[in-house]
Amino acid sequence: MAKLNGRGKREWDLSGRKLKSLSQTPLLSQGQEARRVDLQRNKLKQFSGLSTLLYLQELNLSRNELVEFPTEVGSLHHLERLYMNQNSIKSIPEGVFSQLGKLQFLKLSTNRLTKLPADLIECRDLAYLNVSKNCLKDLQALVGLSKLKELFVEKNNLTELPSQLFLEGGSKLSMFKATGNPLRCPPEEVCEGRVEDIRIYFRLMEESPATNTTTFTVKTMFLGSSMAGKSTLSRSLKHGRPVEVRVDDRTEGIEISQLHIQGVRFLFWDFAGQEEYYLTHHVFITPRALVILAVDLANYSIQDPQSYDEKVGFWVNNIQLRVPNSVVLLVGTHCDQCRDEEEIMEKKRDIESKVKHMQSEKKEALELKKKYLEDSDDSSVFSDQMEELTNLLDYNLLVLDLVTIDCTKEDEIIKLREHISKQTKEQTFPCAERTLPKSYEEVEKAIQGLTEHEQIPLHGIVCSSKLKEMLKLDHDGQTKENLNSILRYLHRIGIIVWYEDVKALCETVFLQPSILISLFKTIVRPDLEPKLKDIPKRLLLLEQQPGAVRQTWVADFNGRGTLHHVAMRILIRQELKRLGLEEEDLVSEVVGTKTEKGIVLNLLQHFEVCLPVQLGRPLDPQAPEFIPGERRWDSASIRQRDQDRAGLFPCYLKDSREVSKMWGEDKQDDLNVRVYLLPEIPHGFFHRLVIKTCSLYPSHWIGKDQCLLYSDRAQVLLRQRTVEEDQCIEIRCKRPEITAFRRSWSLILSVMSKLLELSSQWPGLAQQVHSPCPERGCPHYYVWQDWMVRIKSIDENIYERRGGAQPGCRVEAVLLALSFHTLWATPQFVAFVSPH
Repeated sequence: MAKLNGRGKREWDLSGRKLKSLSQTPLLSQGQEARRVDLQRNKLKQFSGLSTLLYLQELNLSRNELVEFPTEVGSLHHLERLYMNQNSIKSIPEGVFSQLGKLQFLKLSTNRLTKLPADLIECRDLAYLNVSKNCLKDLQALVGLSKLKELFVEKNNLTELPSQLFLEGGSKLSMFKATGNPLRCPPEEVCEGRVEDIRIYFRLMEESPATNTTTFTVKTMFLGSSMAGKSTLSRSLKHGRPVEVRVDDRTEGIEISQLHIQGVRFLFWDFAGQEEYYLTHHVFITPRALVILAVDLANYSIQDPQSYDEKVGFWVNNIQLRVPNSVVLLVGTHCDQCRDEEEIMEKKRDIESKVKHMQSEKKEALELKKKYLEDSDDSSVFSDQMEELTNLLDYNLLVLDLVTIDCTKEDEIIKLREHISKQTKEQTFPCAERTLPKSYEEVEKAIQGLTEHEQIPLHGIVCSSKLKEMLKLDHDGQTKENLNSILRYLHRIGIIVWYEDVKALCETVFLQPSILISLFKTIVRPDLEPKLKDIPKRLLLLEQQPGAVRQTWVADFNGRGTLHHVAMRILIRQELKRLGLEEEDLVSEVVGTKTEKGIVLNLLQHFEVCLPVQLGRPLDPQAPEFIPGERRWDSASIRQRDQDRAGLFPCYLKDSREVSKMWGEDKQDDLNVRVYLLPEIPHGFFHRLVIKTCSLYPSHWIGKDQCLLYSDRAQVLLRQRTVEEDQCIEIRCKRPEITAFRRSWSLILSVMSKLLELSSQWPGLAQQVHSPCPERGCPHYYVWQDWMVRIKSIDENIYERRGGAQPGCRVEAVLLALSFHTLWATPQFVAFVSPH
């Protein structure tokens, strides 16, 4: 709809009209005064006539079918904002941008560009540029754009960045994103930080170019079920000979080590296999890794489908969701316990066949989902979702053929070493190669030296300011900013752990990450209940607790999934003693006190493993009367507050009976939103979503697979369920009164916002949202159109389209309520949703 003023039509909204030609609109005949034209979500392949819009300042041609860049754009000399994203443009001719001297904003993302035009430099006022998701190999054309502040180049083919963009006099960049590129100069881990980190990198590179080094580093993660032989495999590979690992010495949490083979440094991360430990893996798993998936062939059953699901399928699926651009090497272990070579080969063929079939099935399912959206009446309203599905199809999790090994034989260990080295060279590990200033290597070696010479405690937990002071003494030329940047890099590649962005931990650096992981596993472990029961009386007395409190802790753990802070402190104190770390200052810092949380609890909450709660106590009939102004309040509850504090761990909950009781029965006219996560819901996703949302709403009830939120008289139920073999997160709300629609939808949308935020941590994940028709027996449902962008914007207008709803079906009523942040709660709406 065109907006009018005294001089004619200034703003033209022609989006989503299925336009194939501008002649289908009065724009060219009546739009000479136009300042803003929105033509997004149409079917334009080419057009002419735009050159008549001489005063145009903003043009949106995104989400069309353009293959060639329209040269007429060069005639729009007053243009300030140009959107050309989500087309299929392969090249931009020279001579267009040289005429756009006023251009400030340019969005060219999601096209097929292989290079940028040289005359882009003529856009002297350009402040924002997005060329993500193209095929660019260099950014040299951007050098000289001195006013450029925001630059997005994610998912291209960039290996190097021009230093002139970042050094003084180059540009004023304050925002830069380059993830998803095979960068080596600077490495992606440098670019993941702040723009200042990239500037420091290039300054250090220029200081002494002759000393810069090129290294090859591959992060190698050992995954697999419990007792699959990961630790034996990891340690045997490291030492180049058989290393026997006792049952009581297997990995609990994550074990870290290094191995150098033919000039390549492998950073080994051995992850424990128990389900409880898996909940903390997301903290440490990183993209573009070599994943060695250990499969226990001796206990693998071809006939039992669950055997494949547990030992192979579960891990491949979750790797694909979390790090979809990794390489997976399947390694069959415990071959010495198999009957003969024929059994080993039969199981090898079965596993390889099922992996290929599973990957093929998932790809086919995604293609069908995409085709369904493409074949809809107006596919343009699903363009974001189709793009997301296209991204998933483009990911290529490479699963290599299974290699069998007998870890009791040295020659087979050497053979596997050689195979891994060969795969590293043959397979695509573009990020393994990285060019670094000499100072990066020097700081890393200095940290190792401090540890080896015992200049820092063996546990490796040090104050960041103290560490930087020690490093500065050894490397006098390094400024504080330089050291900060180098430490961030070492954190991202896994050499140290420094959670600089966590306020409570920003002053703490872990030079031995395995120590941190050992502390994690004292709380997140499969045998926590017996550990609580076995807490010694001596440790209870240190916390001024009676012996009977153990029964309370066990009951709360089993019944509520909660772990009291006091119990956590005792368990962590025990682990520190086992590790020989009993300095009181360290204990207080790690364990915490009655008034302050320690390192471990802060991390568990930061990574959404547990939710802080205050356990209730019965009313005290002996409590003194409170008379304002007459006496100081001395409540027993205040004195005992520490004993009431606890962490709620959704992973430890056994059922959802309390939630079901509070919610009652589902009703046909409940507001109902189903978020389907494709290809499946990641393990632990729902529990992290619960923690995220409950942190917003203090009134809540949590169960194993359900959660009830209460806010301002509105109740919303979250539920993980399976609908016709598809997994989804269901969000339900009791049908509100007329005046309460806004409140109810605000609560629903806040949950969806957190879900969207969380799902971004799984690159291999896509979302589709359905709302079933509330009419009993009606099979129709509304497929939400591109909701992800809209849910982020509080200024979005009512989304008017009706999508796939059938005429007269009550799902239309749901659609009316899906007007983001502007909900229609009118008598007419209520009449519409009333039973037919």
